[in-house]
Amino acid sequence: MEGLLSLANGASFKGDWNGNLGAVQGEIVFFTGMTGYEEVLTDPSYKGQIIVFSYPLIGQYGVKASHLQSEKIQAAGIVVAELYNGPVEKGAMTLGRFLENAQVPVLSGVDTRSVIQSLRDFGTMQSHIGSSLSGIVQWSAVQTDFFSDADNHAEIVTFGEGEIHIGLIDFHYKSSILAELLKRQCKVSVIPYTISTERLDLLQLDGLLFSNGPGDPAALSPRFPVYRDWAERYPAFGICLGHQVLASAFGAKTTKLLFGHRGANHPVVNLKTLRVAMSSQNHSYVVEDTSIKETPFSILYRNVNDGSIEGLFHPELPIMTVQFHPEAAPGPADHLELFSQFLSTVQQKKKVKMHA
Repeated sequence: MEGLLSLANGASFKGDWNGNLGAVQGEIVFFTGMTGYEEVLTDPSYKGQIIVFSYPLIGQYGVKASHLQSEKIQAAGIVVAELYNGPVEKGAMTLGRFLENAQVPVLSGVDTRSVIQSLRDFGTMQSHIGSSLSGIVQWSAVQTDFFSDADNHAEIVTFGEGEIHIGLIDFHYKSSILAELLKRQCKVSVIPYTISTERLDLLQLDGLLFSNGPGDPAALSPRFPVYRDWAERYPAFGICLGHQVLASAFGAKTTKLLFGHRGANHPVVNLKTLRVAMSSQNHSYVVEDTSIKETPFSILYRNVNDGSIEGLFHPELPIMTVQFHPEAAPGPADHLELFSQFLSTVQQKKKVKMHA
């Protein structure tokens, strides 16, 4: 069946509508990686978005449960040039079946190059995908706050039995972040971002990792003073949204990029070592350069392509943040040392406490 991608600026692109699913609306973004569609679709940072994949063929190795980043597909829909429907390796499910089971629509046969060029010119915007039978596009109100009252009732869940106890502040985290901590023999408590300071302190944590998540960090601004208090008392590491939240908690400002950074091929440079490495990224917002002067932070990483801030460190407190995802290193080992650096800092702080 013929399908249509409609953009809020009036542009439209034809394709093939797969299955009998209903039309959907969402902010349209594009991902430039050649692989990783399983992780992308289940990454909570993509919640409610329609994803355009730049690589021409998507689905060629199927979907394996071990690669998923959350319990369900987070994207509202996907747009591809070609959806692979052939055989996949043993133990994997075809991408088409995976999407169909989750009731997530896909528009294939689209000139994705033209779509992405349009997004680079005009920026991310609301979009609509549906079949030719959908009729006139009905635009709905835009959801910008992905943090709801339901999150207040989330429970603390603990994994592992290591000597180092890390609190993973959950803004809707990727499972690979938890996996990296468990690989390093940590005890990890996944903690709702709404938890009280009193309850947090009762957990006897050794350090905090502020996770990734969807949307605008400004949605969490009422809790910025709380997060600053935590980071001043515990060794802290922020990833993606966690990076933006920690920077904002100390007085920085954030702004939305025209079309964001999404892919596994974004070069970043460490300003201390001058080492350049590829990184995996997924974000719309960045910390504003000029606002760093109002904080105690120094810049640790920059994006090689556009010069935007990719990481920060505190010169006096054990706080480090990165805008990219070190647990999803495309190298595949690029940036994994950041977890070791964080845990080394935590261990040092713990030894000082024990001998105090």
